[in-house]
Amino acid sequence: MASKSIYDVLVIGGGPAGLSAALGPERQSHSTLLFDSGSYRNERTDYMHMVPTWDHKSPKEFRTAARKDYDRYGTVDIEDDKVVTAKKSEKGLFEVTTGNGKLYTGYKLVLATGVEDIQLDIPGYDDCWVSGIFHCLYCHGWEERGCESSGVLAMDGAAAAAAAVHFARQSLRLSKEVTVYTQGDEQLTSDLKATLESPPIPQMKIESRRITKFVKGAKGAEVILHFEDETTKTEGFIAHKPKFQLRSRDLIDQLGVEVTPAGVIKVSPPMNQTSVSSVFACGDIAHSMQTVPQALFSGNAAGVGAALQLQAQQLGQKSFF
Repeated sequence: MASKSIYDVLVIGGGPAGLSAALGPERQSHSTLLFDSGSYRNERTDYMHMVPTWDHKSPKEFRTAARKDYDRYGTVDIEDDKVVTAKKSEKGLFEVTTGNGKLYTGYKLVLATGVEDIQLDIPGYDDCWVSGIFHCLYCHGWEERGCESSGVLAMDGAAAAAAAVHFARQSLRLSKEVTVYTQGDEQLTSDLKATLESPPIPQMKIESRRITKFVKGAKGAEVILHFEDETTKTEGFIAHKPKFQLRSRDLIDQLGVEVTPAGVIKVSPPMNQTSVSSVFACGDIAHSMQTVPQALFSGNAAGVGAALQLQAQQLGQKSFF
């Protein structure tokens, strides 16, 4: 499609959520511009899961195939660049600028820029990330099923007894026993002991010693944990939900979009409109359930919502949301 002076919908983000968001408007022949910075949360993993027809396949190949779906419509342009500024003009139009200095304008804006995981400040963590330390045991882990032991890091997103046990239960589906590591947190260790006393779960163990280093093992997803007393233990895999930060937080602040205490963009169902009229958000950036299937669903909702709202406004009518 030839570049337009004003697009109906601007979609910022080229991962699953953004790719899905662009499909809705084009099904109604709306001109859409998709921005892709080339940076993705799952860029270090070789496989994605829980997506019918695309289970255990490459995320990169998924993105390529999704782009090809646009070809028969002719209403989607793609700009492979990062959006660095975004604002809503006095006329209600959105103006965004990319890293190469280009300016684009649209009636509706969809944010699908995703999140970035904040890794633990422990040596070797980054070396084991994705290859042995998994943030989601539905996205990863099944391939390691049957291993003797696994570990759960009761830190960050799992730094509470209920959350740690939540991960430990999943780990037990894939390993014969699981150890929950509390990194010297005495209160958490006490809470976990109380939780696991009634009923007793002998396959769930607690380790309070501090981890000083992670080393990637040679077999499968194995991770070797080094402790402060210079002993080690090898786990078949490690589960850990790290803290995260919103990508493109500068754009969110420039637009004045509200963020929840949980650290994601506040959206209203069913179409994921944000606190700013005509701005929609989808994927990890707008949901605490951060999976590819969720990104695809919320992306569809946001893209369709942007199109529906624009259609009503173009006819001088009020949309139903």
